[in-house]
Parts: sequence; C-alpha cells; structure tokens
Amino acid sequence: MSISDKHILAIDHGTSGVKASLVSMKGKVRDYAYQKTEMFFLPEGGAEQDPQEWWDALISACRRLIERGSVPRESIVGMCVSSTFSSTVAVDRDGRHLMNALSWMDSRGGKYVREFMKGFPSILGYHVPKALQWVRKTAGGPTLSGKDDIAHMLLFQKEFPQVYKKAYKILPSKDFFNLKLTGKFAASFDSMTLFWVSDVRDPHNIRYDDKLIASLGIDKEKLPDMYASTHVLGPVLPEVAEAIGLPEGVMVVEGSPDHQCAAMGSGAVGDYQAHLYVGTSSWIQCIVPFKKTDIFHSIASLPTSIPGKFSSVNEQDMAGGCLSLLVQNVLGIGEIKEDENPFEMLTSIAQTSPPGANNLIFTPWLNGERTPVDDTTIRGCLFNLSRTSTSADMVRAVMEGVALNVRWSLKYVEKFAGRRLDTLNFVGGGARSDLWCQIFADVLDRTVRQVSDPVAANARGAAFIAAVGLGEIEWSRIPSLIQYRATYTPNPTNRKTYDTLFKAFTDLYKAHKNICKRLNSVEKNV
Repeated sequence: MSISDKHILAIDHGTSGVKASLVSMKGKVRDYAYQKTEMFFLPEGGAEQDPQEWWDALISACRRLIERGSVPRESIVGMCVSSTFSSTVAVDRDGRHLMNALSWMDSRGGKYVREFMKGFPSILGYHVPKALQWVRKTAGGPTLSGKDDIAHMLLFQKEFPQVYKKAYKILPSKDFFNLKLTGKFAASFDSMTLFWVSDVRDPHNIRYDDKLIASLGIDKEKLPDMYASTHVLGPVLPEVAEAIGLPEGVMVVEGSPDHQCAAMGSGAVGDYQAHLYVGTSSWIQCIVPFKKTDIFHSIASLPTSIPGKFSSVNEQDMAGGCLSLLVQNVLGIGEIKEDENPFEMLTSIAQTSPPGANNLIFTPWLNGERTPVDDTTIRGCLFNLSRTSTSADMVRAVMEGVALNVRWSLKYVEKFAGRRLDTLNFVGGGARSDLWCQIFADVLDRTVRQVSDPVAANARGAAFIAAVGLGEIEWSRIPSLIQYRATYTPNPTNRKTYDTLFKAFTDLYKAHKNICKRLNSVEKNV
C-alpha cells in the first residue's frame, strides 16, 4: 500500500467533546465524527469530567465515522490521540478510573501548591531557593493557580486519600485513552510536563527527578513510564478494534497534548516558527532551540513532539469560550452545535460595529488567567458600556478583547524568543472567522495566515506524529503539506485605535485585580 493510500484515525479530545477524524499521511482530513461530553463545575474551583463518558464518546465517534466508509477500513494503519493538557485521571491496576477526572480548569489543588511553595524570601508567592531548584531542572514549576497535573495529584492525595491509595497510576487524559486503547500504562515526555517532576535539561534524556518527587511527598511508582511522542505503543486491543470497526493490527502511536499537536498541525515546526491557537482557550507558541523560563509571565520552553526541541509554552484561560458564553447566555441565541460555524452569524453581527467597538472593552478573564499573569481571582467585564452600545458592539468587543489579551501575551512571548514573530499560523475554531483573522492582524500588528481547515489542526498534528512514528514521513516535510485559506496583513488605519484600547485594557487589569481578589478569593470562589 502506498503512502497516499494510508490513513490515521486521529482523536482530538477537547474540553467539550471527542472528535474522531480520518486523516491521510499528508494531513488531509477525509471525514470526522464528533461526540459531546459534559463538564461539571463544583464549589471552590472544581471542574470535573467523567472518564467513562470520554471513552464512550470515543467509541461512538469512531464507530459512526468508520461505518460511513469514507475510506477503506484496510487503509487505516495507525491511531493517535491529542488531548487537553493538564486533565488528570487516577486509575487502578486494571485501568479503571477511580473518580471523575480533574479538568485543566480545576484549581482546588492550588492551596497545596501555595503552601508548598511559600517561604522567605519570596517572589510572586514562590520561595526563591525552591523556585530556582524547580526552574533549573524542569524549566518551570507548579503554578500557584492549582490547574497543573501536579496540583491535581496533590488534591487526590490530600482530599481523596482513598482514591490516591488505590491509584496504580495518575495519568494525563491522553494517556488514559492510550491505556484504554492498548492496555499499556505509559505517557509521553510532553504530556507529563505539568507534573513538574521531570528533568528536561537534556531534551534527549528526559527523566523523572527523584529529589523533586520526594520533596513533594508523592509516590514515584504512581507515575507512568515516559516515551517519545512518536513511540509506537502497540496494536489496538482486539475488543476495542471490534467495537469501533477497525481491522486487526492498527498501531497506536503515543501522541501529544493539544498544544503540541496544534503546533504540528499548523505547520509551524521549525525554530522560531509560531502559531496562534484560539479554541476554548488560546495561546501563541513557537519552537525554540533552547531551555528557558520566564517565571514572571508563566512562559517556559518545554519538551515538544519533536525530539530534542522545546516549545515556548503558555496558555490563556478563555478565548473562544467567551464567544460561546456571549451567544448562549447574553444574546440568547442558543447552543452552538459542533457542525455549525457560529462565526458566520457572529461576523455578520460584529462587522456592523467599527474597529474599536465604539470604545467598548471586553476583558476575557472569566476563569482567572494564567499568562502573562497567574491570577485565579481576576474576572472579566464589559467596560465602558453605554446606552448607545449595541449587540454588534458587544460581539466585536469580545472578539477584540480576546485579541488584546493575546497581544498582552505576545509581548512577553517575543521577548522570551528574543525576536519579533512576524507571521503567525492561525488554527483552532477561532480561525474560521475571516473577521477575527483581520482583527488579530490589526490588534497584534502581525501577518496572520489562516490555515485551511483550522479546526482540524489537532487531528492533523496527531496524524503527522503518527506518520513520523510509523516511518512514513519526516518532520521537515510537514510545512510543505500545510495549505492556507488566506493571509491577513495589519490595516495601518486601525493602529492608533488598538494602541489606545490596549493601554486601557492593561490598565483595567491593574485597576480591577485587587477588587476581584476581595470578591473572588479561592475560598469563596465566587
């Protein structure tokens, strides 16, 4: 069978559901199926999901996809999973989950991280000698927000002791799926990053650090063995293959978290090549050839899917999720369906408002923020609302507010990289909006390339990782396989407007942070 006849079954597990896609070795998505999953928000920062619902969603989406017969079953030679970073599952020795998974939005473990990291002298809540020890080895450290895997593991240990005691392994969500697919307890170097107990100083020899593990008081044996993202775990279990209609012998490749898969699927795989992702959350990242940390703005160069390379990892909590909230809860339009493009409707509304949305400013900190500030209590607002403000102003203000937030992060990402990032490959659901592409170009003052089929970036990236792992392509070939729908350049007439709004945007954070801290303390979590 030639390379053009082979396909990867790529799984994109996101916050709101599971998408199964059939992707060619050249990154072309032939067909996909989606199954929604639920999020459960709990007091004091809790955010949980049911791993069984995840798994049922995968089986359902894959079965429906394969039954449609878009490609011959025999052409499916590999399977690879992309999943949310820092969603954590405790499983027993038989691979059964012991309670709900802790989502990347769950911050309940933050108090244990803050207690561990405190001391004198301190900077930003971190005991300086302790923080330096972490940064030197891991390029980062447990964040005070409590949304990392290590905070989740501490939460299991402190508040769910019976779960922690029974747990054979604590797994990232991607590796829970791989366990169910293959029966093997394993993880990738990049998916274990946010446990913050890996020594990454040598990217070719990443390993657990016993001293860091001991200092946290967690059990090393509960951590899975680590492998490269391109490592072939083995074939899909026969009973799973039968349930979803796969032929025998389909190989599962280890895969990567969503950040890294998005980078691969955007085509930005060379040094200093950057991509912008806007889905529920957002980020700007680029591949860098060095290990470095900006502790003040929560940016670190961490292991990526490509052996020996680092990626400048950062994430802003809410982006496209803000538009979903606006559509469903403010404008009353109703729930956005997966097969719909909500941006067609929103663009038609927003484009009747001028650039700057008549000076209406939206701050998208609906769930706190991670970067360039690590602040769990800051909250969003529509500022400068007046009698004359329209629904079009509100929609455009939300789109511009997300872009202004990304601009705030870009300033520090470029400082981190040591250079201006002139061109950004745009992927994720947000890249479906032509208007939003232009808004980003104008607000960031950068060229934005709208990747074709941008919502498939994670699936495309997972397929590329599998193709490399199975020996079908080389990393260097990926950029030539990416197609772009359009390129957007900054409109200079909007420069002054967005400079003025950006100054007001950052001033709003300074003005509101103490008020929000009083209103939204972690204990109250209002």
